[in-house]
Amino acid sequence: MLVRDRAFFASMFLTVLADQILLFLVPLVIFQITGDVAWSGLAFFFETLPRYLTFPVAGILCDRFSPILLLRISRILRAVACIVGIVGQLAFGGVWWLIGLSAVVGVFTTQGMLALEMVLVRAFSDQRFEKVASYGQLASQMGVVLGPLVAAYLMAFWPWQAVVVLATVLFVLADLAFYFWPGQARMEDAPGRRVSRHPVADLNHALKLVWTLPGLTRAILQAAGVNLIIGATLATAAAMMTGFFSQSEQVYAWLQVGGALATLAVLTLTAHVALSLKTLGVTAYGLICAGAVLTGLGAHPLIYAAGFLLIAGFDKMFNIYVRTLRKEIIPPEEFGKTTGVIICLNNLSQPLAGLIVAIFAAGDDARAVLLGLAGAMAVLGVMTFRRAATQS
Repeated sequence: MLVRDRAFFASMFLTVLADQILLFLVPLVIFQITGDVAWSGLAFFFETLPRYLTFPVAGILCDRFSPILLLRISRILRAVACIVGIVGQLAFGGVWWLIGLSAVVGVFTTQGMLALEMVLVRAFSDQRFEKVASYGQLASQMGVVLGPLVAAYLMAFWPWQAVVVLATVLFVLADLAFYFWPGQARMEDAPGRRVSRHPVADLNHALKLVWTLPGLTRAILQAAGVNLIIGATLATAAAMMTGFFSQSEQVYAWLQVGGALATLAVLTLTAHVALSLKTLGVTAYGLICAGAVLTGLGAHPLIYAAGFLLIAGFDKMFNIYVRTLRKEIIPPEEFGKTTGVIICLNNLSQPLAGLIVAIFAAGDDARAVLLGLAGAMAVLGVMTFRRAATQS
């Protein structure tokens, strides 16, 4: 991590810390209020669907406007959404204000994520992208490590609304840190001649590129398989640990921290060991699938925890595989809009997983659903990686 970019990575850390506080808090509070894992799954569906449907629009905006400006706006609007959500919940009550807060923050997070991707590509073009992405993920994972701990231990003393206020302050501090990053001057203009199109034409063109550029469709199916498991795990982890396994909120927080530490270890390995892209993808996919099987078998909290650590740890390795693949395939002048469409398609299986949990899970036991989704992931993996091997 370069000293000159410490403000950039500090901003990433603070943003992710705030996001993780909200991601930890919302499903836990909803489960505490309702006592039913199906409600957690339904909340996850309504939270994530608008988040991922926004990606194509976010991609078009990134090709038309400065990603620096879009990144800063996304942080400020997340802070505003937190305040509006708290005021609404205090005034009207109910879990839907929590779900609405998560959905709105998720939409602005989408714009921030894609703008950040553009910044990484254009401000660090003189460095190996796998290494830059790994360092970025490491900075993010520091926030992932602390987020659940901060939220869990503060909720033991504060009402959850006060914890959301803390997240609001962190979003503002992240924007201030980013403001002082000197690397903004290194931002390169997107190469190539930019074609002026209507946004709908931009979207159609991006969809055509996704279909015609070699390897993108296969990578989307692989990412959809991974995100089925990620979605189901995020939707059910709070209920499984605090409900089915009767563990405390602090134990659940430490499980989240363990997942973040596992991710740090995997990202450190990825940053310093030059694995081939195919090896990176197959390794990450296979170990995530194995983790899904363990969470579905989870007759004991330690077995569930082992599966959770595999899923959390190797998700980011798979993420680097996908990001590197699309950087190599997508023309730079089409990167924003095409990446937006790809991320949308990659992640639509996450809200689908939440809906499946809401329909098929009962009480606080989601093991059968997790095993079924692990089987679906395995089938997708065998189909797509075998096809890649036969075409190489």
